[in-house]
Amino acid sequence: MHSLLVAGAVTMATSATAATPTAEMLGNTCAGCHGIDGSSNGPAIPSIAGIDVDYFIESMTLYQSNERPSTIMGRIARGYTAQEIELMAEFFNTKKLKTIDQTTDAALAAKGASLHDRFCEKCHEEGGRIADGSAILAAQMLPYLEYSMTDFNSGMRDMPRKMKSKMQDVKEKYGDDGFKQLVHFYASQK
Repeated sequence: MHSLLVAGAVTMATSATAATPTAEMLGNTCAGCHGIDGSSNGPAIPSIAGIDVDYFIESMTLYQSNERPSTIMGRIARGYTAQEIELMAEFFNTKKLKTIDQTTDAALAAKGASLHDRFCEKCHEEGGRIADGSAILAAQMLPYLEYSMTDFNSGMRDMPRKMKSKMQDVKEKYGDDGFKQLVHFYASQK
């Protein structure tokens, strides 16, 4: 009887421990796609190291409800509770982005820097390195940036009103070349 009680106590203790994952444990589940500590190596997958806590939570919530289009993130996001998502947001927010060298066009990047200063700097500060309530753009992989711009411009992905207005201004004044310049600028950042 005594051994049965001990076995039961061990089982309950193990279950209680397993039910409370740490922020690091939760964050590590994302490493296969988003890289160790959120610094992605994949060309079509964003780095999430240093991400704004509120933006991460909003993104995951939109994925859970299928309001943000995705190939896999909707299914993954639905596997987490609100508390777990908050822990992951705080975990990734504290991580420093490790950049990867990628080939960009210096002339396009220089023009993109000018467009960024004029249209994007207010929300994506310091050349897209800091984003209060939005995505970090600096040092993201070029293909990911191109796919994201296409999603926004096609209407596949919703934009805040202010961003939509700025994107329309870029489109009217610079056409698709303006977006190409912006993505080369962001991808060229270290």
